[in-house]
Amino acid sequence: MDTREIICIGCPLGCPIQVGLENGQVTGVTGNTCKRGEEYARKEATCPTRIVTTTVPVEGGRLAAVSVKTERDVPKEKVFDIIKSLKGVKVQAPIRIGDVVASNAAGTGVDIIATKNVT
Repeated sequence: MDTREIICIGCPLGCPIQVGLENGQVTGVTGNTCKRGEEYARKEATCPTRIVTTTVPVEGGRLAAVSVKTERDVPKEKVFDIIKSLKGVKVQAPIRIGDVVASNAAGTGVDIIATKNVT
């Protein structure tokens, strides 16, 4: 049996969690103080995901760039592919929060959306 040590990011407590693994399956979770911790640890140990945040240039706006993020979490191994896929992407002002800046980033099926208004 394998054991992974994970620091939970599900809430501000940052619990140190131990996840037991056998043949890629979670056999037990200890150290969490809430249900979110157990859910996070199980997912992180078997299929880690992340929200990707960055900026893209804006043309014709009062700001030079707009902050963007993936609309939902993506497999951790796709993070750098997503960043690379945004190279060369520029948007035209005005931009509103929630506007799709890029569709299907790096073939993940996840859109990149604006997180700031830029006029």
